[in-house]
Amino acid sequence: MTITLEPWGPVEPLEPALSVRQVLALERVLAGEPEVVAGAAQLDRPVRWVHVAEAADVGVMLSGGEMVLTTGVLLAGDENAQTEYIHSLHRAEAAAVVLGLGRAFPAPPDVMRRAAERCGLPMVVLHRPFPFAELTEEVQSRLVRRKFAAVSLSEAVRTALTGLITAGAPLQLLLDVIAQHAACPVVVTNLAHRVLATAGERSAVDDVLRDWERIARQAGGSEGDGWIRAELGGRGERWGQIMLCGHRGDTAGGRLLADRAAEALVLHRMLGGASAHTWEEQSAQSLLTDLVSGVVPARQLLPRARAAGLPVNRRTFVPLVVRDGDPAQLERMLRLLGMPGLVAELADGATAVLLSLARDQDAEALAAHFAARLRTESGESRTVVAAADPRIVWDDVPAGLREAQHVADAVADSSAALALPAVVRLKDVHLRGLVRLLRDDPRVQSFAERELDGLLCAAGDDLLAVLRTYLATGRNKSRTAQLHHVSRPALYRRLEAIEGRLGVDLDDFEQAASVHIALLAHDAQLG
Repeated sequence: MTITLEPWGPVEPLEPALSVRQVLALERVLAGEPEVVAGAAQLDRPVRWVHVAEAADVGVMLSGGEMVLTTGVLLAGDENAQTEYIHSLHRAEAAAVVLGLGRAFPAPPDVMRRAAERCGLPMVVLHRPFPFAELTEEVQSRLVRRKFAAVSLSEAVRTALTGLITAGAPLQLLLDVIAQHAACPVVVTNLAHRVLATAGERSAVDDVLRDWERIARQAGGSEGDGWIRAELGGRGERWGQIMLCGHRGDTAGGRLLADRAAEALVLHRMLGGASAHTWEEQSAQSLLTDLVSGVVPARQLLPRARAAGLPVNRRTFVPLVVRDGDPAQLERMLRLLGMPGLVAELADGATAVLLSLARDQDAEALAAHFAARLRTESGESRTVVAAADPRIVWDDVPAGLREAQHVADAVADSSAALALPAVVRLKDVHLRGLVRLLRDDPRVQSFAERELDGLLCAAGDDLLAVLRTYLATGRNKSRTAQLHHVSRPALYRRLEAIEGRLGVDLDDFEQAASVHIALLAHDAQLG
């Protein structure tokens, strides 16, 4: 069955909300010869509605975002009333005030102008008589059309995505439709901000992923400049998020689109999608398949590898291909051995495994250890694990994977498989190892994020390092102060700051243990 995008087609993103500047540029308004006399720096404020009001206490009738039109007839001759009028609009968070010059005010009133400038409230005067009804009609009709367009967009997206899910479409096709509607890159991550899937124009996606760690931290705490996110989860449990990266439309339309997309992805995951593989497995398979095929240059795939959680800086890469291996078992083996890597099922019973090791590790010995353990766990002595020479340059990885594939094909039916090295068992099965095994569990991710929430920001990096050392040294204050080159009083202040941010008492064993486990889980998620 072939599923395409044609039945729904592209949908243009919503135009940004009308701003004060855009209202002043309307042809009907220009006829009134508008002049900005105060608050010129705030002309990009959005206009939610337009009111014609002559009441001196109009502020109490506003709810924020309104452009107020007045002739000031009730304010003439009373400077205190003029000042209070501006202050009331400021308190009501009005978007702007437009004063029509005439009998009440033949020239811009200095008192109102100065008050508006101090408040940062845009104040505009109209030098020619202007029927306010024409302006309200023009702006209100545009705003109503925008709201109708937002509802139409929401329904169009819901219809498109529901149709795809009903047809059994894979995750990637859903994301392609979302990116088409959003007209910007779309990224799906888990709670540790590891990228699980992307969609959008390839070059734009690569730009986002190239500096993903910094971008994820910034976008994770707030929204702005077109970065809009929606949580993924259900039944009180979060397990990821979808992000619109650089949405060009207004924030409200982007939020609506992100929410519709999140609803669809949650439903897709609940129904199992079109594949038994998890999204994490699909992400790894897509990346390794592209590497092996060589269709996409390796350098272009580097941002995807980094964003997927694979360490790539100053690493040794060991390309492996396993014959007749179970991909799920190989993934479990990598987690059990604490080896960062990617696994992808290729073709003809072959599965690619890419290990990423620190430069000071013995790559050949660790690859041999992996192969021996695989034989022991599977109980199959003829399991073939083929390896290429370790690569220290990422661009050489595709050739290494193809070399390993050729080796696996060559020895598949020979006795060479019996010559693989013996197994060396995993030494660390304590708490750190357990947390590493469970690091991809959404409940563990949620626990770690909840426990460490007060420190998971750029400003908390130093405190997080102190906390890590303090717990690793068995809460030894003298040793922690020595390792961080600070005095004991300075360390005490930092520990107090940590306790304050986290709301815990580190002298309490159970609370300290809970924070320690959360920190281990956080570090494990970062690879």
